Amino acid sequence: MMTEQEIREHLRRIAYPGSQRDIVSLGLVGDIVTRANEVIVHLRPSSASDEVLRHLAGRIVSLLSAVPGIGQVTVHRGRAQGTGVQPAPVAPPPQQPLPGVQCVVAVASGKGGVGKSTVAVNLSLALKALDNRVGLLDADIYGPSIPLMMGIEATPRAGQDRKIYPVEKYGVSLISMGFFLDDKSPVIWRGPIVMSIVRQFLRDVLWGELDYLVVDLPPGTGDAALTLAQEIPLNGGIVVTTPQDVALLDVKRGIAMFRQVNVPILGVIENMSYYVCPNCGEREDLFGHGGAGKTGLEILGEIPLVEDVRKGGDTGKPLVVQHPDHPIAQIFRQIALRVIEKTALRQ
Repeated sequence: MMTEQEIREHLRRIAYPGSQRDIVSLGLVGDIVTRANEVIVHLRPSSASDEVLRHLAGRIVSLLSAVPGIGQVTVHRGRAQGTGVQPAPVAPPPQQPLPGVQCVVAVASGKGGVGKSTVAVNLSLALKALDNRVGLLDADIYGPSIPLMMGIEATPRAGQDRKIYPVEKYGVSLISMGFFLDDKSPVIWRGPIVMSIVRQFLRDVLWGELDYLVVDLPPGTGDAALTLAQEIPLNGGIVVTTPQDVALLDVKRGIAMFRQVNVPILGVIENMSYYVCPNCGEREDLFGHGGAGKTGLEILGEIPLVEDVRKGGDTGKPLVVQHPDHPIAQIFRQIALRVIEKTALRQ
């Protein structure tokens, strides 16, 4: 088990919302108690709002849960037992289901560049092809790519009471920060603004009646992912990775995040899993093989490295729509069927 000082050094990576200083140097971290593989962090009383405290608690849980050797992480407001003040756990905000939305599935990755958005887009379209009503929420606020991949440039229409109508393409309802920005607009917002946007995309978008809302999370385990997990009940999470061991190190953080916020993990999708030579037909494991199996989770599908998948995303004509009989489109269809089966068991 790590020492208290080592844990404090990890917590220095968490900045206070709206500040460049970390929570340790600001004196917000009080006593730290370690028991076997459990860590209890006590936040000192402060003028911070309940929302900020819940945000910080989520960041602490996510960060420390990914540290090898640490199992359970608990955050309390107040000092430790025996110091005269009874500690009070930081209560999570109440989760409210989205009206009309039957099932919410989050697609995550531990790091960027693994094809998470490509998977989210094609999975959404595969669910739609199976006669489901589907929405796709692009929660990657800093790098929204759904408009490009879906081949649409639009401005969502405003409704009454400051509500927003989603854009529709290929029969899927869409919302993305990319609809509100131009190509030259830098996104440099801090955590609280990102949390507010994700919350608005959930609550202020008129999603209507949906069987599935697929959420494309940003890479890692930051503010957007924690806001989503705390705001609404999620029916399942999917982790996208590539076969390399270095990618799997980050995948474990995503898995730990879902588990700490009690989101059932549906499985892992291994993207760019292998390459088949178009001339000789031989398979090449360019990035290794079997990496996703080391997570101990079900492998929902292995997506090979195929140029048609990349072209579909670049041209706004995803493979599942453009070539529904393509072997890779059929793999996405099988993944969608497995997602339907697994989420149905949890409803």
